[in-house]
Amino acid sequence: MDSSDREQARAQLGVALAEARAGLAEGGVPVGAALYGPDGGLLGRGRNRRVQDDDPSTHAETAAFRAAGRQRTYRGTTMVTTLSPCWYCSGLVRQFGISRVVIGEATTFRGGHDWLAEHGVEIVLLDDPECVELMRDFVRDHPALWSEDIGE
Repeated sequence: MDSSDREQARAQLGVALAEARAGLAEGGVPVGAALYGPDGGLLGRGRNRRVQDDDPSTHAETAAFRAAGRQRTYRGTTMVTTLSPCWYCSGLVRQFGISRVVIGEATTFRGGHDWLAEHGVEIVLLDDPECVELMRDFVRDHPALWSEDIGE
C-alpha cells in the first residue's frame, strides 16, 4: 500500500471515528463505520446502535451498509471500521462482495478479518492509537455491555 492510499484510509477512518464517538455519547458501544464507493465517495456511515435502538443487529458496519442504500454491486467498495469486524459483520462483507476493509484497530478485539483475507478481501489494518484507546476505555468502563456486544 503506497503512502497516498494509507493517507486516504486514515482520512476515511476519521468519518468512522466520528460515528464511534457519537455512539459513545449516546450511551452505546463506540464502534463506527463508513462504506465508500470505488471512486472513494462516501456511500453511507453508521455506528453501533444496539443499545440506542434495542436492536442486536445494528452493528456499525450494518448501519453504514444500510445507510448506503441498494447498490448494483459492491465490488470495489471499501468498508472502513474502527474495530476489527465481528463474524456477523465479516459475513456481511463476504456476502455482498465488499472488496476492501480498512480497520482502525484489532488490539482490543480480533474479529473475522483474517478469514476475510483468506477469501480475497483486501485488509488494511491501521493500528490507530485513538481507536485502541476508545475501545480500551469502553471495555474497562462497561465490561458487561462489551461482553453482550461480542456475544459472550
